[in-house]
Amino acid sequence: MAIIAVAGRKGGVGKSTIAGNLAAEFARMGRSVIALDADPQHSLATWAEQGEGVLARSVERVADPKTLRAGARAAEKHVDLVVIDTPPGMPEVLYQAALAADLVLLPCGPSPLDLFALKEALSLSLKARAERRSKKPRIRLVPSKVIMSSNLSRGLASSLKDMGKKVLPAIAQRVVVAEAVASGLSVAEYAPNSPAHDEFRALAKAVDKVLKK
Repeated sequence: MAIIAVAGRKGGVGKSTIAGNLAAEFARMGRSVIALDADPQHSLATWAEQGEGVLARSVERVADPKTLRAGARAAEKHVDLVVIDTPPGMPEVLYQAALAADLVLLPCGPSPLDLFALKEALSLSLKARAERRSKKPRIRLVPSKVIMSSNLSRGLASSLKDMGKKVLPAIAQRVVVAEAVASGLSVAEYAPNSPAHDEFRALAKAVDKVLKK
């Protein structure tokens, strides 16, 4: 049993997309999963409610972010994996998620503004680790919304490595990801043979490997 927080200080870097598709990939791997939507905008829950797939059965809204840490720990007792989708611009929620999590994933897009915000999220995650006096949460960086035809995207993985944390497989910006959200399905359900699904499957396998260490 484990808790994963997908976190960041800036919106638009793919947190909800990664949280939802990771939850779906772990469900496909035979794990029981709950995805907690701690964003007051509830983007993940709204996505799940559009369809009748795995997310519709897995996503729960967090009504009060102050209860996030206790709620995640309680949920962990009943499932193999808890995935937390955190909001942008609410450092206290990110911090509570990091205090509960075994692993924090920090997605980052290719924009320099994304990199600036990533440093703040990393700092909060490290602060939570220090408070816990533990090696947890482990912290991994995820290149997100990558467009390989752009110079910024091509240099993103190198920029992330310079921050001193391990980098997991990248998620590209693809139309099919947005189409899956509109349908209320994960990419695995909507387009199982797509490159996008290959990317989320690779990310899930990498995350699983980290959790087993």
